[in-house]
Amino acid sequence: MKTEQHIKLGRQTALISFLLGTAIFGLYFFTSSFELLSLGYGFIALAGLINLGVLISILFKASKDKDNRTKLFTACGLMLLNIPLMFFYCWAAIILLGTMRITFTNPTPTTLTNINVVGCGGGHIDKLESGESETVWVDITGDCSIGIDYLSNGQKKEESVASYVTSNMGQKMKHNIGGKNEEQF
Repeated sequence: MKTEQHIKLGRQTALISFLLGTAIFGLYFFTSSFELLSLGYGFIALAGLINLGVLISILFKASKDKDNRTKLFTACGLMLLNIPLMFFYCWAAIILLGTMRITFTNPTPTTLTNINVVGCGGGHIDKLESGESETVWVDITGDCSIGIDYLSNGQKKEESVASYVTSNMGQKMKHNIGGKNEEQF
Protein backbone atom coordinates (compact mmCIF):
# COMPACT_ATOMS: atom_id res chain seq x y z
CA MET A 1 0.00 0.00 0.00
CA LYS A 2 1.28 3.47 -0.86
CA THR A 3 1.87 6.19 1.72
CA GLU A 4 -1.05 8.28 0.44
CA GLN A 5 -3.34 5.28 0.83
CA HIS A 6 -2.19 4.76 4.43
CA ILE A 7 -2.83 8.43 5.22
CA LYS A 8 -6.27 8.32 3.55
CA LEU A 9 -7.15 5.08 5.37
CA GLY A 10 -6.15 6.59 8.74
CA ARG A 11 -8.21 9.74 8.15
CA GLN A 12 -11.24 7.78 6.93
CA THR A 13 -11.04 5.33 9.84
CA ALA A 14 -10.85 8.23 12.31
CA LEU A 15 -13.77 10.05 10.68
CA ILE A 16 -16.01 6.99 10.39
CA SER A 17 -15.26 5.98 14.00
CA PHE A 18 -16.07 9.51 15.17
CA LEU A 19 -19.32 9.76 13.20
CA LEU A 20 -20.64 6.31 14.12
CA GLY A 21 -19.66 6.66 17.79
CA THR A 22 -21.24 10.10 18.03
CA ALA A 23 -24.42 8.89 16.30
CA ILE A 24 -24.77 5.93 18.67
CA PHE A 25 -24.17 8.12 21.73
CA GLY A 26 -26.55 10.81 20.47
CA LEU A 27 -29.32 8.30 19.86
CA TYR A 28 -28.73 6.79 23.31
CA PHE A 29 -28.85 10.24 24.92
CA PHE A 30 -32.21 11.01 23.34
CA THR A 31 -33.82 7.58 23.76
CA SER A 32 -32.13 5.89 26.77
CA SER A 33 -32.47 2.62 24.83
CA PHE A 34 -30.51 -0.19 26.48
CA GLU A 35 -30.13 -1.78 23.04
CA LEU A 36 -28.18 1.29 21.89
CA LEU A 37 -26.05 1.07 25.01
CA SER A 38 -25.17 -2.54 24.14
CA LEU A 39 -24.54 -1.53 20.53
CA GLY A 40 -22.24 1.22 21.80
CA TYR A 41 -20.16 -1.19 23.87
CA GLY A 42 -19.89 -3.56 20.90
CA PHE A 43 -18.95 -0.66 18.64
CA ILE A 44 -16.18 0.40 21.03
CA ALA A 45 -14.68 -3.10 20.93
CA LEU A 46 -14.94 -3.50 17.14
CA ALA A 47 -13.82 0.04 16.32
CA GLY A 48 -10.95 -0.31 18.80
CA LEU A 49 -9.68 -3.43 17.04
CA ILE A 50 -10.02 -1.92 13.57
CA ASN A 51 -8.40 1.35 14.63
CA LEU A 52 -5.57 -0.52 16.33
CA GLY A 53 -4.91 -2.54 13.18
CA VAL A 54 -4.89 0.57 10.98
CA LEU A 55 -2.72 2.45 13.50
CA ILE A 56 -0.14 -0.35 13.60
CA SER A 57 -0.13 -0.46 9.80
CA ILE A 58 0.49 3.30 9.56
CA LEU A 59 3.21 3.20 12.23
CA PHE A 60 4.90 0.34 10.40
CA LYS A 61 4.77 2.36 7.17
CA ALA A 62 6.14 5.43 9.02
CA SER A 63 9.11 3.42 10.26
CA LYS A 64 10.07 2.68 6.63
CA ASP A 65 9.09 5.95 4.92
CA LYS A 66 11.20 8.73 6.44
CA ASP A 67 10.15 11.30 3.81
CA ASN A 68 6.45 11.09 4.74
CA ARG A 69 6.80 10.24 8.41
CA THR A 70 5.28 13.54 9.60
CA LYS A 71 2.15 13.07 7.46
CA LEU A 72 1.81 9.48 8.64
CA PHE A 73 2.20 10.50 12.30
CA THR A 74 -0.41 13.23 11.75
CA ALA A 75 -2.85 10.57 10.51
CA CYS A 76 -2.07 8.52 13.64
CA GLY A 77 -2.67 11.56 15.85
CA LEU A 78 -6.02 12.15 14.18
CA MET A 79 -7.01 8.57 14.91
CA LEU A 80 -5.87 8.85 18.52
CA LEU A 81 -8.13 11.89 19.07
CA ASN A 82 -11.07 9.47 19.20
CA ILE A 83 -9.75 7.93 22.43
CA PRO A 84 -10.53 10.89 24.74
CA LEU A 85 -13.87 11.29 22.98
CA MET A 86 -14.69 7.64 23.65
CA PHE A 87 -13.82 8.12 27.35
CA PHE A 88 -16.08 11.21 27.46
CA TYR A 89 -18.99 9.29 25.90
CA CYS A 90 -18.48 6.41 28.36
CA TRP A 91 -18.36 8.84 31.29
CA ALA A 92 -21.55 10.57 30.08
CA ALA A 93 -23.30 7.20 29.61
CA ILE A 94 -22.43 6.25 33.20
CA ILE A 95 -23.97 9.51 34.42
CA LEU A 96 -27.09 8.88 32.32
CA LEU A 97 -27.39 5.38 33.76
CA GLY A 98 -27.45 6.89 37.25
CA THR A 99 -30.09 9.49 36.42
CA MET A 100 -33.82 9.48 35.78
CA ARG A 101 -34.69 12.27 33.33
CA ILE A 102 -38.36 12.89 34.00
CA THR A 103 -40.38 15.36 31.95
CA PHE A 104 -43.26 16.56 34.08
CA THR A 105 -46.27 17.97 32.23
CA ASN A 106 -49.21 19.85 33.71
CA PRO A 107 -52.29 18.66 31.78
CA THR A 108 -54.66 20.21 34.35
CA PRO A 109 -56.44 23.54 33.79
CA THR A 110 -54.79 25.05 36.91
CA THR A 111 -51.29 26.25 37.69
CA LEU A 112 -49.36 23.79 39.86
CA THR A 113 -46.83 25.18 42.33
CA ASN A 114 -44.14 23.98 44.72
CA ILE A 115 -43.64 20.67 42.91
CA ASN A 116 -41.23 18.57 44.97
CA VAL A 117 -39.71 15.41 43.57
CA VAL A 118 -39.51 13.04 46.53
CA GLY A 119 -37.28 9.99 46.70
CA CYS A 120 -33.93 9.14 45.17
CA GLY A 121 -32.02 12.39 44.63
CA GLY A 122 -35.11 14.59 44.62
CA GLY A 123 -35.74 17.78 42.70
CA HIS A 124 -38.00 20.82 42.58
CA ILE A 125 -40.08 22.83 40.12
CA ASP A 126 -41.41 26.19 41.34
CA LYS A 127 -44.48 26.21 39.12
CA LEU A 128 -45.97 24.73 35.97
CA GLU A 129 -48.67 26.59 34.10
CA SER A 130 -51.41 24.59 32.40
CA GLY A 131 -49.93 22.70 29.42
CA GLU A 132 -46.33 23.47 30.43
CA SER A 133 -43.57 20.85 30.78
CA GLU A 134 -40.23 20.78 32.54
CA THR A 135 -37.57 18.09 32.76
CA VAL A 136 -35.95 17.23 36.10
CA TRP A 137 -32.80 15.12 36.34
CA VAL A 138 -33.12 12.91 39.43
CA ASP A 139 -30.03 11.12 40.74
CA ILE A 140 -30.60 7.45 41.48
CA THR A 141 -29.11 6.95 44.93
CA GLY A 142 -29.69 3.19 45.18
CA ASP A 143 -32.94 1.28 45.50
CA CYS A 144 -35.65 3.92 45.77
CA SER A 145 -38.97 5.15 44.49
CA ILE A 146 -39.87 8.53 43.04
CA GLY A 147 -42.98 10.51 43.86
CA ILE A 148 -44.08 14.11 43.82
CA ASP A 149 -46.04 16.41 46.07
CA TYR A 150 -47.39 19.73 44.84
CA LEU A 151 -49.95 22.43 45.40
CA SER A 152 -53.01 22.68 43.16
CA ASN A 153 -55.35 25.57 44.01
CA GLY A 154 -53.70 25.71 47.45
CA GLN A 155 -54.37 22.03 48.13
CA LYS A 156 -51.46 19.69 48.72
CA LYS A 157 -51.50 16.57 46.54
CA GLU A 158 -49.19 13.57 46.24
CA GLU A 159 -48.66 10.93 43.58
CA SER A 160 -46.26 8.20 42.61
CA VAL A 161 -44.01 8.64 39.57
CA ALA A 162 -41.88 5.47 39.65
CA SER A 163 -42.47 2.78 42.25
CA TYR A 164 -38.97 1.30 41.97
CA VAL A 165 -35.68 2.43 40.46
CA THR A 166 -32.18 1.22 41.17
CA SER A 167 -28.58 1.95 40.23
CA ASN A 168 -27.80 1.78 36.51
CA MET A 169 -31.49 1.95 35.64
CA GLY A 170 -31.46 5.56 34.44
CA GLN A 171 -33.76 6.47 31.60
CA LYS A 172 -36.03 9.14 30.18
CA MET A 173 -39.68 9.15 31.06
CA LYS A 174 -42.72 11.42 30.88
CA HIS A 175 -45.17 12.02 33.71
CA ASN A 176 -48.48 13.87 33.47
CA ILE A 177 -49.11 15.43 36.86
CA GLY A 178 -52.61 14.58 38.03
CA GLY A 179 -53.28 12.72 34.78
CA LYS A 180 -53.10 9.23 33.34
CA ASN A 181 -49.64 7.67 33.44
CA GLU A 182 -48.27 4.27 32.65
CA GLU A 183 -45.22 3.23 34.58
CA GLN A 184 -42.47 2.46 32.08
CA PHE A 185 -40.55 -0.23 33.97
